[in-house]
Amino acid sequence: MSADRPTFNERAPVLAPLAYRVCFRILGDRQDAQDLTQEALARAYARWHRVARFDEAWITRVATNLALGETRKRSRPRPTVESVGPAPLDAIVIQRAELVEVLAGLSKRQREVVAMRYLADLPEAQVATALGCSIGTVKQHASRGLAALRLALEVPDQTVPNPDVPNPTVPPVPTRGVS
Repeated sequence: MSADRPTFNERAPVLAPLAYRVCFRILGDRQDAQDLTQEALARAYARWHRVARFDEAWITRVATNLALGETRKRSRPRPTVESVGPAPLDAIVIQRAELVEVLAGLSKRQREVVAMRYLADLPEAQVATALGCSIGTVKQHASRGLAALRLALEVPDQTVPNPDVPNPTVPPVPTRGVS
């Protein structure tokens, strides 16, 4: 390995928590997330000379794909509100299952950008470098991916209203001459 690039052993303490965070956010199961983290790290080690330059983005992509693959392999039926009841933890399980399903339905590039930006918390510039595209392209895919997620999960858009534009649903406050 050249002197300007760190070795796998030097980067593993950074990459392991990153891969675990991605896997756990998708799967919601600590043991499965740990197992897939080990698999992602083993793959990184085997390909280190090729992935060292963009290791964080690469490990995020591999962890995402492994976690999505694990959800496809699970044979148990998807829980529904009727089958599990209204307990808060069960609602989280249902939401996670729906999120995984919607993530799998995104285009490959949108899924990669959403995973890298919002599951692994990587900055736009690093995602752009890892995917070989511009920051504008990353922003475009992130926007479209999040819009698809909101639509599929029926999450309202939480954009902040512009205070300079009057809201048509709120009547204006009458003003009187105040001395």
